[in-house]
Order: sequence, then structure tokens, then C-alpha cells
Amino acid sequence: MSSAKPPGDVGGAGEQLTTASVALAASGPRTDGRPRSAVRAWAWWLLRRVGLAVLTLWAVSVIVFLSTTALGDPVRAILGKDYEVSPERVAAISAELHLDRSPVERYVIWLGDLLSGNLGNSVVNGLPVGELIGERLTNSLFLVTIVALIMIPLAMLVALVSARFRGGPIDQTLQVINLTLAGIPEFVTGILLVALFSTTVLHLLPAVTVLPPGEMAWQRPSSMVLPVATLVLAIVPYLARILRANLLEAMDADYAELARLKGVPESAVLLRHALPNTLVPAVQVTALQLAWLLGGVVLVEYLFNYPGIGALLVDSVRNADFPVVQALAMIIAAAYIVVNLVADLLSILLTPRARTGMLA
Repeated sequence: MSSAKPPGDVGGAGEQLTTASVALAASGPRTDGRPRSAVRAWAWWLLRRVGLAVLTLWAVSVIVFLSTTALGDPVRAILGKDYEVSPERVAAISAELHLDRSPVERYVIWLGDLLSGNLGNSVVNGLPVGELIGERLTNSLFLVTIVALIMIPLAMLVALVSARFRGGPIDQTLQVINLTLAGIPEFVTGILLVALFSTTVLHLLPAVTVLPPGEMAWQRPSSMVLPVATLVLAIVPYLARILRANLLEAMDADYAELARLKGVPESAVLLRHALPNTLVPAVQVTALQLAWLLGGVVLVEYLFNYPGIGALLVDSVRNADFPVVQALAMIIAAAYIVVNLVADLLSILLTPRARTGMLA
């Protein structure tokens, strides 16, 4: 789903992200001219970022609650035609969702339960939401991990080869392939892979994931090949194009030109001078892609019947299972914030100017 990918300015992403990281790091400079201690600087930065993360999560919780309660009477949506003939179920579900309280009271109750780890019970089958989400969340995290382990080195390799042979036949061929793959929605890529490897041409891999109760996704590795391949083919072209643009910008810098004048081979200029200066934007862009993966695997999981949180989210929205929808939305938001926090931390560690700015 190309339209759902995070926006990015290919040409200027590196400069913007580096500037943002420096601005984040250079918080609260002292006015007395004395440098602050490293421990206090890091503690202050971490305190500010955790505070912003908590504030962001609170804002997300308000939006999620309003979104799930503004859709009308949840009991009517859950029961459908049985709403008029099942007053006992209406009363039970209303009590479960605290519908006799005001919206503000319901939000406070829901937020308190959320902070205490009580995600409530599913209004569809009565099972605890934590029990429903547990295994599926593990399966989704495993899928995202496998995709990340493949996409990061592959995108970096494609970007390096393309930058090394800039403007040549190899670079142009890679650019055409990247643009072609980036323009195809992931569900179309998935359908093509199913037709190629599972149904029409070959019969090598299962078209969908079928797991017996209690079995995890990694116990059926063949069923993960097509979901992983679909996500890798959807993300690597986008990531490789951004990394290539940052590499080319670094190779046109004065320090790279000076290295060439000293007789340094072009490959060494690329690996020793250009590549280290693109690590910060690479970390930020990769973090955005990983964060997108955590919530953007819905279509792929649904297409391959993969037992992750994406498929569970689709089923919960279809069944108006609001407690599950609210819990999944908050988990995805929290994961997104944590990934970006880690990316900002890595950016400061990889940028000497940012570290110096923290101590100023």
C-alpha cells in the first residue's frame, strides 16, 4: 500500500533529519558559560523525551477513545439484529462497556484500566483482550524482525551499488527496478507472488498461513516466505532510493572531493567518507519504515491469513469489538513512539556535533 508509507523528501531527507537530531540534542544551553555534566545532560534529554512520549500517548488515547465511541451505539453495532430481542445481552454488554456512565467517566475508567494493565474483555467472545493479543503480537513482532533483518542490509547494498556506479547502466537498471516495485501496492505484489509460487505457475509455498492452536508462526517457516517477501519488496525500493540520495549528496561534498584530489579510490571515498556521514539519516529513515511496519502489516497479514495483530485488528473492527481495537491501537502507537525514541538516541550517539551541543 504505497500510499500508506511515511512521506519522505528523497532529495533533502538527510539534511532535514540531521538538523532535527541536532536541534533535539541541543536542548537548554547553559547561560553561565560552564559546560554541563554528561550525566545531567543525558538525564535531562531522556526526561524530556520520555515526557513528550507520555504526552503523545495520552493524546493518542484521547483520539482512540473518541474515535471508537463516536461511531454510535456500540451495543447495537455488536448485536445487530439481536439488539431488539436480547435485552439481557444488551444489559450485559452495556455494563461491560460502562455505557451508563458519562463519556468522561468512561474514558477515566478505561485509561485507569489501561495503565494498570487491564485491557478488558472482548465483547464478542468474552475472552481477556490480553490473552487474545498475546500470541498474535508475538507473531507480528517476529514477522517485523525478519523483514527488518533482510531489508536493512539489502537496501544499503542496493544504495551503495547504485551510488558507486552513478549514472551508469547498473545504476539506471536499479533505479528502474526500484521505481517499478515502489509503484506497485503491496497487496498486488502479494497476489503476484501467490500466483507465481503457490497456485498458477508453481506449487512450492503455501498461499495462506494455517496454524494449529497453540503453534507459533516460526514453527511453520514455509508459511512466512511469501509475507516476508511481499513486505521486503514493498519497502526496500523506497528505503534504497532515500539512502542513495543521501550517499550521492555526501559524495558531492567538499571532503569527498578533497579525498579524491589526494588520490583516494572512488570505492574508498564511498565507504570511508560518504557512508559514515549518511548513517544518521539512514537510522531515522529506517526507524520510520520499522514504525510503519508495526502498523502497516494489516493488509499483508490479512492477505496471507497470517495470525498477527493486523488480521486481528481487521476482524475486531468488522465485529465492532471495541476493547480489542482500542488495545491494538494503543500498542501500535506505543511501539511507534519507542522506535522513534531509539532512533533519536542513536542519531545523537552517531553525531559528534549533537553530543557537543548537549554539553554546551
